[in-house]
Amino acid sequence: MTLFAYRAVDQYGLVRRGVLDALSESDLDERLKRLGMELIAGRPALKKKFSFGNRVRRRELITFFFNLELLTRAGVPLLESLTDIRDTLDDPYFREITSEMIENIEGGMHFSQALSLYPRIFDNVMISLIRAGEESARLPAIFKHITDSLKWQDEMGAQTKQILLYPAFVATVVVAITFFLMTYLVPQLSTFFRNLGQTLPPQTRALLAVSEFFVHYKYVLLLAPIGFFLFFKSAGRLSGKARYWIDNMKIRAWIIGPILLKIILARFANTFAIMYESGVSILDCITISVGIAGNAVISQKLENARAEIESGKTLLQSFQVSGVFPPLVLRMIKVGEATGQLDEAFFNVSYFYERDTREAIRRVQVMIEPVLTVVLGAMLGWIMLSAITPIYDMLGKIR
Repeated sequence: MTLFAYRAVDQYGLVRRGVLDALSESDLDERLKRLGMELIAGRPALKKKFSFGNRVRRRELITFFFNLELLTRAGVPLLESLTDIRDTLDDPYFREITSEMIENIEGGMHFSQALSLYPRIFDNVMISLIRAGEESARLPAIFKHITDSLKWQDEMGAQTKQILLYPAFVATVVVAITFFLMTYLVPQLSTFFRNLGQTLPPQTRALLAVSEFFVHYKYVLLLAPIGFFLFFKSAGRLSGKARYWIDNMKIRAWIIGPILLKIILARFANTFAIMYESGVSILDCITISVGIAGNAVISQKLENARAEIESGKTLLQSFQVSGVFPPLVLRMIKVGEATGQLDEAFFNVSYFYERDTREAIRRVQVMIEPVLTVVLGAMLGWIMLSAITPIYDMLGKIR
């Protein structure tokens, strides 16, 4: 059965919109006739066309759910709230999506069903939370949870970019200076050294050999990182094993890996806590978290934990077997299970990892600056020593 969105005319000549399960469009026509309506147009409700590049920024979603929470908490009906919000949206694409959602809700869809038609904008966490809010009549509280979660994700995303962009910038500076020295400055010294007509010391010969290598293979050296990046990215998409290996290397990388792992686990704990507090079952919380983990290694461990729970083990036992969390975090989860406050336990886990992430990022930033100074100083010292030694030897022979 497929969910069809339709427009039809009833026996009074009024146009009706709605959604109905049917095997095909002809089956939809027959079902509507039995309901006393004539089909005008129908299409599968779950097939939406998206233009390439169309995205809704996280900041837009934060504003959207924040306004929904304010309006619904004040007693404004959901449809009227969506209509008011639609008229204030600056993004024309998001405004069009909101108009379609309003139309689908007027046709009989639940809000969670209307959101599920746009999986590239509203993820499974949002849809599951809103479905739980519809069942428990707690939509304003759910909208607040989603707003807080989006704000938290925005902040964690900024930290992730910070930890990745700063080392990348530093590495770019080092590489740029190295290329300048090896392809411009040292070749000029090479001509001078050859004109001396004497045997060069080992460090000078090594410097000239490195410079010659850079001059002859500079394009290969420049394009190799881009080639490796594209290769690993395409390999991760085409092969599950390759993606698992790449993701495993990411979280094991020196300095950056442990920080990325903490960010992933903080996101999982925060998402789990919000969903569980909203009434989503533990199995559904883990199932949804598998899809949003963003790392094949963590996703596999969460899958293993879910399998352990399905076999009859507690959440604590399943996490102990899967090895997702360290002992200190497992202790928090144990207390949460014992006291019936599992959501609070996972909020504490999220806070624990978020604090560790902030401290680790600060430590990395403090460490990178002296490391850069040492690397550049060593490079310049090597070049100066290699350049001065032949000149000093020549002056010694003149004396």
